[in-house]
Amino acid sequence: MKNRQFWVNFALCLLIGLVSWGVMPVAHAFSEDQKIFLQAWRIVNQAYLDDTFNDHNWWRLRQDYLRRSLPDREAAYGAIEEMLGTLDDPFTRLLRPEQYRSLQVSTSGSLSGVGLQIDLNPTSHQLEVVAPIADSPADQAGILAGDRILAIDHHPTEQLSLEEAANLMRGPRGTAVTLEVARPDTEAAYEFKVVRDRIDLNPVVAELDTRLLDTPIGYLRLSQFSANAYRELEHALARLQRQGAEGYILDLRNNPGGLLQAGIEIAGLWLNDATIVYTVNRQGMFDSFTAAHNALTTAPLVVLVNKGTASASEILAGALQDNGRAELIGDRTFGKGLIQSLFELPDDSGLAVTVAKYETPNHHDIHRLGILPDYVVSQDPITRQDIASARDLQYQTAIDRLAQQLTSASSQSEVAG
Repeated sequence: MKNRQFWVNFALCLLIGLVSWGVMPVAHAFSEDQKIFLQAWRIVNQAYLDDTFNDHNWWRLRQDYLRRSLPDREAAYGAIEEMLGTLDDPFTRLLRPEQYRSLQVSTSGSLSGVGLQIDLNPTSHQLEVVAPIADSPADQAGILAGDRILAIDHHPTEQLSLEEAANLMRGPRGTAVTLEVARPDTEAAYEFKVVRDRIDLNPVVAELDTRLLDTPIGYLRLSQFSANAYRELEHALARLQRQGAEGYILDLRNNPGGLLQAGIEIAGLWLNDATIVYTVNRQGMFDSFTAAHNALTTAPLVVLVNKGTASASEILAGALQDNGRAELIGDRTFGKGLIQSLFELPDDSGLAVTVAKYETPNHHDIHRLGILPDYVVSQDPITRQDIASARDLQYQTAIDRLAQQLTSASSQSEVAG
């Protein structure tokens, strides 16, 4: 009995000694700012595509940053941005509360600003104009697709994230912003003073073209994959069918993408019982999206693409090309084959995190490679007024290809008859 009591007392003394020497762990209460950082770390840890985290020890980074003082929310944001910077992925980024709200607005259908669709070039990381929105202040000022934005109100863009640049260009209607712009393949810079306005993001332009062929052609231009893109395109396609269109041109030039789900739904307007896209997660596991038997038309289709055709636009173009549903005409596409998901943080900020990559139905990984059209037709940037006109060489080639397809279809029908 005495022997047992001795060992109990010894254990208690040892425990007290360990605590006094600092060997035992002490519970630590994280501040609200540290909790924001930790939540961002956990999201990336669980969801990011590259489980090597660009060859960084992600757990050690967590410990290193938590040893720092994070006295306020801005310090927490700075730590998150610095941590994400180690991934060398411009598409995985922090969205401050106002940036997160602005992104939600831009995908819902309207915003106030200059009307530029922008992206970071995946190779040079320079801020580029994918396309000006039709009739927007930027469009009317003469800014063109492919222009590089060097400065916004004299703030150099080299160190700006995509959202920071977009936020600087947004603002109240009637206010002005100065953009310093360089044209492709030249170092000459131009300065544009652009007055902000309300931008209504109607993503679809549709018209029946009877000018160049005896057969009516339905022309559809899709500017982005916003929340209303599928319904707008579905209605436009049905209207053109009623007007007698016998072939279609789908114009995805300078379309920077948008919502993945919108791209998948739109592919289903043209495809029956076909794979639209494969996604590959961090474990290398494949998932796929397949079109049901709900296509609105089987009429001949040609798709126009160029260097500004990116992301969800490339998913749609690749699905139509690989399934033999459409010929692609134009320039090699942008080459953004990564998928981001949005995650909301407790303080109404958010994270855009690369969670997967996609492959076309024939398993082509297009990231940084793009999609090569069936018919490469290069042309210098044209004005909005020249789109789908006799001065639009890519459009003219599409008309010629449709004429051949319609003639071939007619001949086969006569033979069958």
